[in-house]
Amino acid sequence: MAHHHDTKQVSFNEATRAWAKIGLLSFGGPTAQIALMHRIVVEQKKWLSEAQFLNALSFCMLLPGPEAMQLGTYVGWRLHGWRGGMTAGLLFVIPGAVVVLVLAMIYASFGNISWVESLFWGVKAAVVVIVIEALLRVSKKALKGAEHWLLALVSFISIFFLALPFPLIILLAATYGFLRFKSHLDSSLVNKSHPPFFQTIKTLTFWLTLWLLPQFLLMWALGPDQILSDIGWFFSKLAIVTFGGAYAVLAYMGQDVVVTHGWLSAGQMMDGLGLAETTPGPLILVTEFVGYLAAFQEGGHHSWVMGIYGAIVAIWVTFIPCFMWIFSGAPYIEWINHQPRLKGALVGITAAVVGVILNLSVWFGLHVFFTRVELHKFGWLMLWTPDVLSLDWPVVGLTLACAYLLLKRHWGIAPVLAASAGLALVLQVMA
Repeated sequence: MAHHHDTKQVSFNEATRAWAKIGLLSFGGPTAQIALMHRIVVEQKKWLSEAQFLNALSFCMLLPGPEAMQLGTYVGWRLHGWRGGMTAGLLFVIPGAVVVLVLAMIYASFGNISWVESLFWGVKAAVVVIVIEALLRVSKKALKGAEHWLLALVSFISIFFLALPFPLIILLAATYGFLRFKSHLDSSLVNKSHPPFFQTIKTLTFWLTLWLLPQFLLMWALGPDQILSDIGWFFSKLAIVTFGGAYAVLAYMGQDVVVTHGWLSAGQMMDGLGLAETTPGPLILVTEFVGYLAAFQEGGHHSWVMGIYGAIVAIWVTFIPCFMWIFSGAPYIEWINHQPRLKGALVGITAAVVGVILNLSVWFGLHVFFTRVELHKFGWLMLWTPDVLSLDWPVVGLTLACAYLLLKRHWGIAPVLAASAGLALVLQVMA
């Protein structure tokens, strides 16, 4: 069943091909993935209007978990119901999950993988351009007045310089929008009907059971202190607190994995983050790397088998909740959009989200262009400061080449990513 009158003509096969393409090309973290989705879903396919896309994005940013994957799941659901949502979500995760599993297995057996880093070093250069292009497009559509621009600016300053918690920024923006922005909805068009509440309860119950029952069975079969049970419960807790996208939670997770549990060394954790950043799929796939290595190191004679089990458990408890949030909350996005006050709150959130995307873009750009970036604290103020002497000139050159191919020659994203990765590999071999 299609959920929108404009989308009935979209065939399931066409949508599946698009989700597979997005899943294979979704490099560079949430900002780049949202940019790619915007390009395909709004500009090329016109499955959603700009306003619908931004409303859905604002909603997904309120949820714990990877917002790009949840946004894809929502669009899939909107086009073809739950089967469309499942297809979109799974195709977004599976390509990256397979790559991360293979690399984790190689890493656990042979140590660092320099050729992979070389290859994806070029991918990052292309991703910078994709992100900047999307940021410009989204801000042009989302920021319609001076107040919207001000909200985006305050949001950026709050998160980049003051390191305020993401949920707090969104709450303040929603409150401001609720009180300040008057909706221009015609009262005769306001949708008074609520989404079916009992249907929501049924959906929640189904996904909660699918999420938690396997863990109780694991605990019953293996005992509460077994590594697979530990991995399951740790990443389940993480799935509930991952507000503000992947970057917000990675530092917290890294500290717990290394210091509290002692599953990985700090160096292994950094290598895992590097692999997750440079492979397709959501950044939170680093949980799979951690799950594999933690179980592998405890596995004894069956280390690689245990590693695979660890990876599966980590992925299951990380992504099942994502489907739960979307399938339970998706029917409410349109309803919220038809309530004048709530619509005002959503407008406020959308403006703030532009500031958050700018924060991620600047953070990502700094870490791509400079090999040494340090966080300095001056009382309340936080400042990411690059070492100017560590500017990576080959990456700057690659980025300019990608900008020329993407913005001037209008190449597709896939050829630009491939060209940049190939050039980076050649440069590394010659160095």
